[in-house]
Amino acid sequence: MDAAPPPTREGGVDAPSDRIVTIPNLLSFARLLGVPVFLWLILAPEFGGPKHDLWALALLMLSGISDYLDGKLARRWNQVSKVGAILDPAADRLYILATLVGLTWREILPIWLTAIILGRELFMGVVLLILRRHRYGALSVSFVGKAATFNLMYAFPLLLLSDGTGRVATLAAIFGWAFAWWGTALYWWAGVLYAAQAKRLVAADKASRTATAG
Repeated sequence: MDAAPPPTREGGVDAPSDRIVTIPNLLSFARLLGVPVFLWLILAPEFGGPKHDLWALALLMLSGISDYLDGKLARRWNQVSKVGAILDPAADRLYILATLVGLTWREILPIWLTAIILGRELFMGVVLLILRRHRYGALSVSFVGKAATFNLMYAFPLLLLSDGTGRVATLAAIFGWAFAWWGTALYWWAGVLYAAQAKRLVAADKASRTATAG
């Protein structure tokens, strides 16, 4: 994976561009549009409809492919933008949230695991608010964060497949839970690393303000 650019102050020289209409941004936006469709496909059986699990899995697979492509193309074509820095992680989190809601509603995921993952999102929300107070935008997505997302994106389809009987369902449950545990651990680890990076930036900002005032 290509190295992520260093975080910069909003309006800095090396900050991402203000471009909106780029191919990576269009891919991210298309992923966002797929979130409600994906949630409907998962929850259809709960409202008396037929199972659409295979269609849900296909949509999740397409989302994973586009997630890889938008970041790769943005760096290769020099189309990294402020909008993309928001859309990309937003799409990741919304897919994770939609899957958590769907699988928890269908009682495939226990509510305590859902609470652990959502707790990480609340933690990140606090960190982002602190960064905003010091005029920093969102930090670049780390390799650990991407690895966590990939693990969870593998875990959720497998756990969805485990909602059945037979050898395929059994194997899906085994590997699905393995990915789920690794993904959850990496998700929190990425959050801690993100918070540590934010702490260093805030400390540097305070030191700069003190030096300027002095």
